Amino acid sequence: MVLVPVTLRRLLADPTLGLRVLAGESGLDRPVGWVHVSELDDPTPFLEGGELLLTTGLRLSGEPGYVTRLTARGLAGLGFGIGLSHAEAPTALVRAAADAGLPLLEVPRRTPFIAISKAVSAALAADSYAEVTATNAAQQELTRAALRGPDAAVRRLARLLDGFVLLVGRGGELVRAAPAAAAERLPSVAGELARLRGGPASASFEVDGQHVVVQVLRDQGFLVAGRPEPFDRTSGHVLSAAASLLTLTVTRAHGLESERRKVHTACMRLLLAGQHELVAGIAGLPPEPVEVFALTGRPDRVLDALDGSPAFAAELDGLVVAIGPSGWSPELAGGVAPAAGYAELAQAHRRAMWVASKTELVRFRGDLVSLLPAEEAQAFAAAVLEPLLRHDETGRGDLVASLAEWLRRHGQWDPAAARLGVHRHTLRNRIAKVAELTGRDLDDPDVRAELWTALRLRGLGSGGVRA
Repeated sequence: MVLVPVTLRRLLADPTLGLRVLAGESGLDRPVGWVHVSELDDPTPFLEGGELLLTTGLRLSGEPGYVTRLTARGLAGLGFGIGLSHAEAPTALVRAAADAGLPLLEVPRRTPFIAISKAVSAALAADSYAEVTATNAAQQELTRAALRGPDAAVRRLARLLDGFVLLVGRGGELVRAAPAAAAERLPSVAGELARLRGGPASASFEVDGQHVVVQVLRDQGFLVAGRPEPFDRTSGHVLSAAASLLTLTVTRAHGLESERRKVHTACMRLLLAGQHELVAGIAGLPPEPVEVFALTGRPDRVLDALDGSPAFAAELDGLVVAIGPSGWSPELAGGVAPAAGYAELAQAHRRAMWVASKTELVRFRGDLVSLLPAEEAQAFAAAVLEPLLRHDETGRGDLVASLAEWLRRHGQWDPAAARLGVHRHTLRNRIAKVAELTGRDLDDPDVRAELWTALRLRGLGSGGVRA
């Protein structure tokens, strides 16, 4: 969004004024802030800079200091009226203006100075109105975009400015970029962002051929905008509005995200308590079979990394617990254990927690090779035997001792029952309970080997075990 300012070139394009360039054509695109009429030898004490000065040269002596003083004051240009004091602009004046690069316009006798003043005043008023209109329209667009979130607001701002926009977090990390390729510009502005921490609220500078403006979003980070052309007043107003909107939007988004994560934590606790159907009506859950991940690292960063993944994740007791579809694996550190269904979620969660302290993702597979070295094997053994140990703690039967003796007797019922001092039907009932609690087929020789190894690793498989 670029509004064309009032320039000498615009005045020259008005046929009703009949102006003609005598010198300084390279400066015709200078903006004109106002029009002033003076016949003084030195009118600069009454000028601010940026004016178009009109004179008939009534007291012009021809000395070159006149043009030098006007140039030093920063005038936009000089209009010389002919047909009164002079039939044409003095040659010395034209030469001095050309040497100084000061635009010199010839004003014909038929054009009163007041006509030029009115033309500039009308153009400035029109530009001011267009600026307000453009700013209001842009603010409305930004407001509508901000209601959809920071992403939409950043993209809309980049289009309005016809440049690039970066939304940067408090720590200097990139949050959003528009267009996406603009993310590569972050390193070039990182030093300026570091300077702004705790300092001024905004900054303007040039880098890599881009005019860049940075607005500090209070404690929410930084808004960075850049483009090849300098930012005009309208763009400045739009940037200020965008900074205010994004501060509110990001603050609101952070608040909503915080509440969303609290809900996810509550849902995760319900899932681990066996309330799958209740949670399924609240949050989207991956289909069975699933795997449970206990992921280490800063919970906020882990959750950000999982955003958009197929997993349902929540912070729980200092770790991030995630439930993902079977075969899905994040590139994060922690532990993982399979669960055939949500009914086994709590057990899988305990297994995953056993290996969550690893520096890389460790998959709890249920085979001995993947569980070496010893620490992982111990975790495997503890997890496999946990349901039996918890059952025995209730005093409802000696499942661990019965399993150990039965395996030691190679699955022979009578010798094992005799050794335990129980009836073989009692032993059969106990082994059936073992199969139920562990979810394993005890007729499978691999399962028997794993259970026996788990008992040995826990010190429960050597020697006789009494019922």
